[in-house]
Amino acid sequence: MKQRSFSAACCLLVLLVPSAAWSQPAKETVDYRVLATNKTSTMQNEMQEAAAAGFRFGGVMGGETSFGGSEVVVVMVKSGPKQRFDYRLLATSKTSTMQKEMQEAGDAGYEYRGQTVFKTMFGGKEVVVILERNSDAPVKERFEYRLMATKKTSTLQKELSDAGAQGYDFVGLTVAETAIGGAEVVAILRRPTR
Repeated sequence: MKQRSFSAACCLLVLLVPSAAWSQPAKETVDYRVLATNKTSTMQNEMQEAAAAGFRFGGVMGGETSFGGSEVVVVMVKSGPKQRFDYRLLATSKTSTMQKEMQEAGDAGYEYRGQTVFKTMFGGKEVVVILERNSDAPVKERFEYRLMATKKTSTLQKELSDAGAQGYDFVGLTVAETAIGGAEVVAILRRPTR
């Protein structure tokens, strides 16, 4: 009797082990949404709609596309547990205006996510900055932002070093010709508010 139950247990084990070894957990799917427009005001609305559908900001680039001309292109990503995010897209040809708008967004709990430059429908080039806030979680940390714009990379070196000594972290950089400043290097830095 013991021999028979032992044999039955071994057969059952032989049948179960391969199925457990061969079964793989289901892979998480990732979905993407590509947004492209030549109007920055339209892009913020499209990003908000994508966020409401469970997508989160993935990346941004401005430039010439084959069919759209000069566009800002954003890739949104959906994967993992659904969280709700809120976005602000800031666009201006005046770096002083951008500094003020970034700080207002930082005070409201938004965090820097990306930047680019592209030529708008109206003929000017704009610096575009995207900021994100998790709508489902309390704001853990707020940031003080600093935008640096200069025509000389040697000047930027000194300004970055000075800002680093004050606790600012570098988060992004663009090089472009803006309507007001001409050809400029635009760097964005931030530090936690105290």
